Amino acid sequence: MTAFLTSVSSVVEIVLVIALGYYLRRTKKFDDKFKGSISFLIMNIALPLSIFVSVLNNLTRSKLVSLSSGLIYVLISFIMGYLISWLLVKILKVRPGRRGTFINMFVNANTIFIGLPLNMALFGQVSLPYFLIYYVANTVSTWAIGVFFISADDPTKTKGSSKGNFNWRKLLPAPLLGFLVALVWLLIGLPLPKLINDTFSMVGGIVTPLSLIYIGIVLADAGLKSIHFDRDTVVALLGRFVIAPAIMIAIVALFKANGQVMPNIESSTLIIQAAAPGLAVLPILVGQSHGDVEYATNVVTTSTVLFVIVVPILMQLIRFI
Repeated sequence: MTAFLTSVSSVVEIVLVIALGYYLRRTKKFDDKFKGSISFLIMNIALPLSIFVSVLNNLTRSKLVSLSSGLIYVLISFIMGYLISWLLVKILKVRPGRRGTFINMFVNANTIFIGLPLNMALFGQVSLPYFLIYYVANTVSTWAIGVFFISADDPTKTKGSSKGNFNWRKLLPAPLLGFLVALVWLLIGLPLPKLINDTFSMVGGIVTPLSLIYIGIVLADAGLKSIHFDRDTVVALLGRFVIAPAIMIAIVALFKANGQVMPNIESSTLIIQAAAPGLAVLPILVGQSHGDVEYATNVVTTSTVLFVIVVPILMQLIRFI
């Protein structure tokens, strides 16, 4: 019961900060440019610095090797997620323009703007190395595979005209670059001056509250009244909140049953990240491929709202794994 109340309390704190962003946007205290500015600040400055410092403060060379097994769990879960979602697209005959969104909802999560602040609120700074495992795999999956499914789902394309519009630079966003630079720094064994560490930590500390405020702004722009449920939306949400975490739970339980040593905070982090809401950029990517933007916006908004209910339930299930 204590664990349940703690998880509920953590989620409520998150919701209150999101509500602050929602209120300030709805009351026009934040103008149209602010959302873009806050997104740029988080993604290109604060988050890379936060990740850089956190890796150096929380990882050692020996611990880095031990984390590699977590990447295997995540990759297996992604492969299974793509397979199951692709089969459901065929079985349910999801119409063109929605298929890419449907598949991405099963596999790729909003690890930055929701997964990260949620993980920090639930498990603290010590969980960041395990979060980074999921973040790296999720980033590569999104931009190397997820975008392919969205681009291939363009209803305006004719057969034979499907040429990849994949931008390889998107595989190396600033947060991932921060992680990679930190790994090189760690492996070389370079010292980090206290002044630099303190400065980077101070700037990185704004990531969680600003990310939550950003979610509130996105919800305010999307409009809660736009939420509706149809078959494709319901199944996509089941994929995000039931099937994806269930796959991760099964993988973790299987490896533990076979004697694999895994810290509880690692398994908890991977499971929670597997249930994070859909990618915030999905509507933008779908729009670029002339897909069903309304559907993409609906599933992203709905999953962002419903995660508040899902997290306390998952926190209870995690106790038995």
